[in-house]
Amino acid sequence: MPLWQGKSRGTPLGYRIFVATLKHLGLTPAYALLHLVAFYYLVFSFKSSRISYRFFRDRMHYSPGKAVTHVYKNYVRFGESIIDKIAVLSGIPTRLSFNFDDEYLLHEMISRGRGGLLLSAHIGNWEVAGNLLRRLKTKINIVLFDGEDEAIRKYITGVTGDWQVGVIVLKEDLSHIYAISEALRNNELICMHADRFLEGNKTISTDFLGSKARFPIGPFVLAQTFKVPVTFVFAMKQTKFHYYLYGSQLLDDYSKEKTKGMQLMVDKFAADMEEKVKLYPDQWYNFYNFWQA
Repeated sequence: MPLWQGKSRGTPLGYRIFVATLKHLGLTPAYALLHLVAFYYLVFSFKSSRISYRFFRDRMHYSPGKAVTHVYKNYVRFGESIIDKIAVLSGIPTRLSFNFDDEYLLHEMISRGRGGLLLSAHIGNWEVAGNLLRRLKTKINIVLFDGEDEAIRKYITGVTGDWQVGVIVLKEDLSHIYAISEALRNNELICMHADRFLEGNKTISTDFLGSKARFPIGPFVLAQTFKVPVTFVFAMKQTKFHYYLYGSQLLDDYSKEKTKGMQLMVDKFAADMEEKVKLYPDQWYNFYNFWQA
């Protein structure tokens, strides 16, 4: 998988097994089942295991043995993130707890009356913070890439039900721009990932973990076009049952020329993202060569 293909890993049957375990037995047995799945992926999913191994060797500078151990841990954490997300969004009672000391930033964003962008990445598990975001007195809109496996998307939607948030799907005809514009005019928040793109899409490069990496230019164009406040949010798992949601200081200065402004914003996003990856390396979920030229 040299480049991201626009689809998540897993099968509908795999999701059903974990959801059934979660509903009837709870989090701990579901987590235990993950160790078998993680071992399977470690041995038989050679492409993603090789990419993850290179991440821990080349970017985190681990020894060969330590790198292999963390590839396994990475698969376990990835599975936990899916289980936790389904548990939270479907309302299944669990022992999961959350801290969001930076919540005041989002209240400040809303108080400015222009809506705002919440940019995140495929590290950690920001979706589990949805119940915290619901405390905000405005609508939350999640921007999704319309490339997920249809069977998986339908199954997850059926399990989780109504997320009580809006969903804006990225379309080739750019109709999503109008939906985003309307939401911002209504002082709503737009949540989207800013670390993946499909080959052929426009990108912007910056330093990330020792080398140049490409990021999708779309989120940063949106910020510069609509000139709304922006914050970077990451929900990281600190212990077995506890998450901490980080938020960056609001970016709301658009005095720079547009191209320069976008570059400054992506530089800050990559720096913030790098900080979180170094703190939580096992929660890096980009199973492809992120640094491919």
